[in-house]
Amino acid sequence: MGLFDALARGLERSREAINELFYFGGEVTEDFWEELEDTLVMGDMGAEIAMDVSDDLRDLAARKNLKTADQLREALADKLEQRFTSIEVDPFRETPSCVLFVGINGAGKTTTVGKIASAAHEAGKRVVIGSADTFRAAAIEQLDVWGQRAGVPVVKRDRGSDPASVCYDVLDEADKQNADLVLIDTAGRLHTSSDLMRELAKVVNVTRKRAEKCAAGPMPVRVVLVIDAGTGQNGLNQALEFNEALGLDGIILTKLDGTAKGGIALAVSSKLGLPIYRVGVGERIEDLQEFDAHDFCRALVGA
Repeated sequence: MGLFDALARGLERSREAINELFYFGGEVTEDFWEELEDTLVMGDMGAEIAMDVSDDLRDLAARKNLKTADQLREALADKLEQRFTSIEVDPFRETPSCVLFVGINGAGKTTTVGKIASAAHEAGKRVVIGSADTFRAAAIEQLDVWGQRAGVPVVKRDRGSDPASVCYDVLDEADKQNADLVLIDTAGRLHTSSDLMRELAKVVNVTRKRAEKCAAGPMPVRVVLVIDAGTGQNGLNQALEFNEALGLDGIILTKLDGTAKGGIALAVSSKLGLPIYRVGVGERIEDLQEFDAHDFCRALVGA
């Protein structure tokens, strides 16, 4: 199943609401524009973006005399697509690269690390995984399983160890392996806890300093936030807090195959100016796919 088909299945909830809106005949009424804005807000895009997109589409419809449902639906998809921040560098393709995965508990960080490691190894990259989540024993075991499946080394320490030290060890191993891609899982943090966020900032700083001294030359370090799409607007709050504390480089959105509304993807990317690197549309390794704003927006509105 391709990305568009998988997204169309996962975004059914949002698409149904938008489709109901486009069941009209004859001229577009004032009610249509009000309902469009409400529908976008309810789809987790946020009031500001919903209002801007509705106003832009209304102006375009007036200028180009767009009247039919199909014309307006396609134009809406285009307007939404333009709001996404494009990817300039894909840290999972353009290597060498070190990626720190951050986010709250339950977002799917550990599984995401495992899936990306498996896919990268399959593509011929030398991969090293680091388990810097030293608070949750299950996270270490989970990464071990992923590492064994993929044939990728996993660097870990005992539960309760200093996570920054683990990151240092991971990059030592990356030097020995001449790794292309280093993937580091960190402990889930509540974005509302300033102490935990400061500790995570230390982990990021230590990793960056060590990565500058890699044997093959400085390795770029990127911080990627993993968000559960089902959290809705709370996902935007998470992104704002993590970005303020750490300076994020991008987003991975998981669990879009569930009951997620989908608009949170647009809200986060547009509000923070961050690219979405991957989206999770299922349980399998291949269900973590590269994000395509064109496909996403057309799946979202049923274009």
